[in-house]
Amino acid sequence: MAGLALAGSIAVPLARRRLRVPRSVTITATAAGPFALAVLLPRTKTRDAALFAAQMWAFTVIHELPYEDPEGLRRRLHVRYPIRVDRALGLGELPNVRLQRAFSRPGEVTALDRVLAVVHWAWFVEPHLALLWILVRREERFARAAWQMAAEQGFMAEEIGDGAAETVAGPKPPRLRRVMVEVGEKAWGRAWPALYESLGGNPWAAMPSLHFASSVLAAILLSEASPLAGAAGWGYALTLGFALAYLGEHYVIDLAAGAALVALIRRGEPFVEPLALRISAAVQRLERVANG
Repeated sequence: MAGLALAGSIAVPLARRRLRVPRSVTITATAAGPFALAVLLPRTKTRDAALFAAQMWAFTVIHELPYEDPEGLRRRLHVRYPIRVDRALGLGELPNVRLQRAFSRPGEVTALDRVLAVVHWAWFVEPHLALLWILVRREERFARAAWQMAAEQGFMAEEIGDGAAETVAGPKPPRLRRVMVEVGEKAWGRAWPALYESLGGNPWAAMPSLHFASSVLAAILLSEASPLAGAAGWGYALTLGFALAYLGEHYVIDLAAGAALVALIRRGEPFVEPLALRISAAVQRLERVANG
């Protein structure tokens, strides 16, 4: 039964559009995958890493479901408030625009543009590499680190915010460039539209910023495990924060809210931990039954 559930957690999301699988069925089948994997395999480092990968697969699938209805998503979108806040933070002008005026060259893709775009793209693997490092080097910290990272991404799954490239309110505002898109078009050529669509999902980004929140949390977790690893984590997180604003991918208030979300999760962990431990104990009982 667990084997069928694990296979279904992969097959159902892949076939849902062709077979017109209801959203509720897709969510149920996908969410069953991590539990099925926990029951099927005894606990090892490899199993733990595969379990987190299954959880991230479930997060990705469920996170993308609302984007299949762009009109419904657009009705939930609030565009003006981050622009107003960022204008106040930038003393009358968006910090994104100030950064682009200082460091970019209109109509030209510079070396800085390319480097920061790569930093942005690296986010797709950076939190997972951080957790893998913790699993290998500080295994006793892995469970708590993985729980916090999963909680942070779970909080973000339904957040709808504003892509920084939205039109800025006000009289004849400067247009914010999507520098990352310009770099992608140069770097990937004709493959870029399909690649961007497959990874982009939400065309309006999120508030708070998932990118910045997960990189900050990874930096904190690495710092708790090793000062040297923490320095590398913080170096990446701060560079990514600069990149997200400069590239036109997020407003500064998105980044601040992402950092605040991390603080909330860290503060709230003691209150949620008892429930998480009860769920873990129930899954471990199923593991023992399944594995003799």
